[in-house]
Amino acid sequence: MNAQRLIVVSNRLPIVLDLDTAGTWHIESGSGGLVTALGPVLRDRGGIWIGWLGTPGSRLPDKEDFERLLQTGTRDTGFGLRYVKLTPEEVAGYYAGFSNNVIWPLFHEFTSLCDFDPEYWQAYKTVNANFARRVAEESGPSDYIWVQDYHLLLMASQLKEMECNRTTGFFLHIPFPPLDIFLKVPWRLQILEAMLEFDLIGFQTVRDMRNFKHCVQSMIPDAAESGNGGQVRTFRRPDREVRVGAFPISIDFQSFADMAAKQKQSDQSFQGRREEDETLNILGVDRLDYTKGIPQRLRAIGLLLEKHPELCRKIVFNQVLVPSRQDVDTYDQLKLEIEQLVGEINGLYSSEGWVPVHYQFRSLSREELVQTYRKADVCLVTPLKDGMNLVAKEYCACSVDNTGVLVLSEFAGTAAELAQGALLVNPYDRNGVAEALHQALTMPIEEQNSRMRSMRGIIRQNDIANWANTFLHAAITKDLSYFPKVQLFVPNSEPSGE
Repeated sequence: MNAQRLIVVSNRLPIVLDLDTAGTWHIESGSGGLVTALGPVLRDRGGIWIGWLGTPGSRLPDKEDFERLLQTGTRDTGFGLRYVKLTPEEVAGYYAGFSNNVIWPLFHEFTSLCDFDPEYWQAYKTVNANFARRVAEESGPSDYIWVQDYHLLLMASQLKEMECNRTTGFFLHIPFPPLDIFLKVPWRLQILEAMLEFDLIGFQTVRDMRNFKHCVQSMIPDAAESGNGGQVRTFRRPDREVRVGAFPISIDFQSFADMAAKQKQSDQSFQGRREEDETLNILGVDRLDYTKGIPQRLRAIGLLLEKHPELCRKIVFNQVLVPSRQDVDTYDQLKLEIEQLVGEINGLYSSEGWVPVHYQFRSLSREELVQTYRKADVCLVTPLKDGMNLVAKEYCACSVDNTGVLVLSEFAGTAAELAQGALLVNPYDRNGVAEALHQALTMPIEEQNSRMRSMRGIIRQNDIANWANTFLHAAITKDLSYFPKVQLFVPNSEPSGE
């Protein structure tokens, strides 16, 4: 079993492919936690990564050009890359359609934004079959197939239909919705049955796993459940067994901590700046998405300044908004709402030499991001719903002095791990967020140190490598006792008063 190859399958490959104006292809290695975690595992096992290149099939380089680009542009990943071709029509139906207009809003509980177009479902099934065929071509019976995220929920069932016998695992990076939400999708039973064709299913939190369990219990009577009552469940069906667990994803803690420490050491002016400048910096870093709760956050900032006028000229809120899905009406409207709120708050509270909200709409390099985290006295992470949210973990990793305060949404998966160190808030409770910010801004340094040490210790121990190793240990050895101990977070039922 130790010689078993690993085949990772995801919507996108871990590379960036670009065609310049002269018609020349350029390729670079991708970045991010998933690449960091799975790259070494793939190299050790001699595995391959299968995915879409992010551009329609008619514009792809041929096989020989692709192999040449891999050798010259990616600095040798040490594992194979195989792409799946998608037509523009398939991209529109499978990716923009079903993945992002059905699954994404539904699983984040924004059902009013779902578009249950039957053509999207057909495209989703077709593309999942395309991926399955590629897996069948590239893998052998002894390989382990690890499928990533909501774009490929049907992969295991498609392999079964092709009579391709493979051991499969699946990890869902986004939340899994409760039963009353999941029931709204017209293809609910087909999706659930397809998911139960995987041998091991991983979720971010115990809550997500329990939501899935309730859906299975309600809709599939022949799935008998057993388990230890905690993070591990098993569903037995007449012909097979499916195991389910909670595996909270994380970051490359040491990479962020090392970069922050190096920046601190090399930046000779940093300590002096903090001593001379008494302005307290609140930070928000988010991708442009309606799940992130950015308008609600801005209204809480406005309320903070209204209720605590003594903070005027003493704080600055920096909101970094990373572009996402541009030229989509819902996202364009959200961006406009955010910019209007920034203008309103600055119009009400700005004074000579001071603007309360600083807004950037751009991507940051890793170095810029770490520097931004280091300068923040408070990090405000308030999604309305999030599978995990790695910004919260990155901020803590960069706090090499154990200072700073994390204000965190109860509805982020991260809350299950960081509940003891963060100030937890209901992002819909504007008054509660404002008061938590006031508490964060006035928190004694000793309490900051205690809370931050606790959170950094958890993230250091449960880093991205531990996440990958834990899942694969459970998958290959079938030992479900090797799980990180993460509690189910139950929010306070009492809202804060006005």
